[in-house]
Amino acid sequence: MGPQSRSAFDLPDHLSAKADPSLVAGDERHLAAVAAALAESVAALVRRLAAERRAPARAGQAALDRDLEVHRLAARLRLLRGAGADLCLGRMVRAEDPEPVYVGRLGLADAEGRRLLVDWRSPAAEPFFGATHADPMGLLSRRRYRWTRGRVSDYWDEVFTEDGLEGHAALDDQSAFVASLGSSRSSRMRDVLATIQADQDAVVRAGSRGALVVDGGPGTGKTVVALHRTAYLLHADPRLGRRRGGVLFVGPHQPYLAYVADVLPSLGEDGVQTCTLRDLVPEGACAAPEADPAVARLKASGRLLDAVEEAVRFYEEPPDGGLEVSTPWGDLRVGRRDWAAAFSAPAPGTPHHEARGQVVEELLDLLVDRAGEDVPQEQLRRYLRRDRGLMTALARGWPLLDAADLVGDLWTVPAFLRRCAPWLGADDVRALQRRDPHAWTTADLPFLDAARRRLGDRDAGRRERQHAAAVAAQRERMAEVVDDLVAADDDGEGLVTSLRQQDLRDALVDDAGLPVADPDLLAGPFAHVVVDEAQELTDAEWRMVLARCPSRSLTVVGDRAQARRGFDGTWPERLARVGLDRVRVASLTVGYRTPREVMAQAEPVIRAVLPDANVPRSVRSTGVPVLHGRTADLPAVLEGWLAEDAEGVACVVGAPSPVASPRVRSLDPALVKGLEFDLVVLVGPERFGDGAVGAVDRYVAMTRATQRLVVLTG
Repeated sequence: MGPQSRSAFDLPDHLSAKADPSLVAGDERHLAAVAAALAESVAALVRRLAAERRAPARAGQAALDRDLEVHRLAARLRLLRGAGADLCLGRMVRAEDPEPVYVGRLGLADAEGRRLLVDWRSPAAEPFFGATHADPMGLLSRRRYRWTRGRVSDYWDEVFTEDGLEGHAALDDQSAFVASLGSSRSSRMRDVLATIQADQDAVVRAGSRGALVVDGGPGTGKTVVALHRTAYLLHADPRLGRRRGGVLFVGPHQPYLAYVADVLPSLGEDGVQTCTLRDLVPEGACAAPEADPAVARLKASGRLLDAVEEAVRFYEEPPDGGLEVSTPWGDLRVGRRDWAAAFSAPAPGTPHHEARGQVVEELLDLLVDRAGEDVPQEQLRRYLRRDRGLMTALARGWPLLDAADLVGDLWTVPAFLRRCAPWLGADDVRALQRRDPHAWTTADLPFLDAARRRLGDRDAGRRERQHAAAVAAQRERMAEVVDDLVAADDDGEGLVTSLRQQDLRDALVDDAGLPVADPDLLAGPFAHVVVDEAQELTDAEWRMVLARCPSRSLTVVGDRAQARRGFDGTWPERLARVGLDRVRVASLTVGYRTPREVMAQAEPVIRAVLPDANVPRSVRSTGVPVLHGRTADLPAVLEGWLAEDAEGVACVVGAPSPVASPRVRSLDPALVKGLEFDLVVLVGPERFGDGAVGAVDRYVAMTRATQRLVVLTG
């Protein structure tokens, strides 16, 4: 069916007044043009992508540029192929120009260059999200669409001045955003770009310098803001582009990442790296929770991480004695001063294994210089590198290390831990010891990450030597080519002769074809990092994050009231403890998701342990009271809801679901953060725990409900 073969509007019977041609005919024509331009853009992208892929093979920077262009075109094609006219979010009419401006997820123009959609991230689109009746930002009116299966199923008009009244029928009491919350949840986060509110949009568009804390209670749209802010900053801030490091998005757990997986691509960004803290080190996949609270508290400290630095330094001590090295050109002595000079060659902060290569080169330089100018230097270097006695002494003083073994030694060798962390008391040292050095827990992950960063690439030296050898071989081949070209030049002058210059010979070397290390996509550095549910991070975990963000440009998303470990002080005070001094706080206080009926029962739960909690003010009511019952009622509750609700998603928190249905999930209280469900059933909330942990788990679980909450006890 062609893009103009049917109406873009599919309004239900009770909204027939909104289908009046006088209200929607202009939108019909414009949305048909959007669909046609979209089809043309897809066809053009297919042709361009095919042409790039058929282009002759290139080398060096040209090959890299070609690959980046293919990646860009393919990503754009995937996005457009999955879109339709619902790229359009709505329209606005400005006082200065009666012609409506249509806002889209992406910018779009027709074949003649007429702008059909303004990209939502552009400054021109800002009034569409930011205008309020207190500050219309130059708008007469604004229309927002609700799309269902590729057609407009409803729309809302907001009028800011009397001049905007003409031709508007949808002056509903509820905004598009609040009305949209009545629809059912799904296993994926719904796209809510069209309904971003002014308070949220101000946070989305805030600058990227320093750390911006987005603080808000359940249902205030923190995650929505974080995702849209990510897409906005990548588009609007040239310092955050992929070539500058890009953006890392850190979520609390895998169910959360699966839930938000489609949001960023739908906003035009598919190059953001998303992960949990577990994903930052290989051992995270099998790490168990730390069972001992005292050990967890010790490992949460940023100070204990300093033990990793001391542990590495323990293996960077020059040999005490001298050494005689016999060579075909005479004996060479390595004295204590030589060892000390070589071991002090690396600059502070150089990763251990990279520095080891520098130590070797410095030592060889010293010995080659001592041998004198009459000795063939390269031959001597190769001979020394193969000398077993010299290399063994070096390996003892500066050995190759494994990060997991290094951290494991801290937890299994008390004397080693006391040497590396002398401030620990005897009881703390005993508490940190365990039998299995590699029985990893989540509290160990910052130590493993710090050890890997401090040690660096174990194969760095070998790879550098391979790279140098490959460059030398290419230069030798290029020299032969240049000599042949010069020989063929009749007068020995002209442009060909200039190839004898060393810099031009070096330019002929193809670095892209030389052996390189496979990059760790999560190692960074990143230009900007977004951390959701940030109230849960320990000092040690913050160091994992900040190690990947040297710019200190962060979006920190969280709620003090949802901190399972407790949260003393303010956000600036908390972040100052981990070294962040440029901190701004933006508070979201309006609850759009959680109904008033649910929040009324959830608020006392959290106030009991955190009286100053930022509990949001709910703006919607379902009229459905919170139900209470016994755990034996669980099957009946679920079966009754499934029969009544044909589309929603339910979650049982605290027990397995007795009903087999793809629309019913069962999750642990700690895994529901960031998620939302039409129905939430709490089973045995009294068993969630005492104190702050139990109260936070109950509060978080209760506020996942967007329609109904059932609490079953006993």
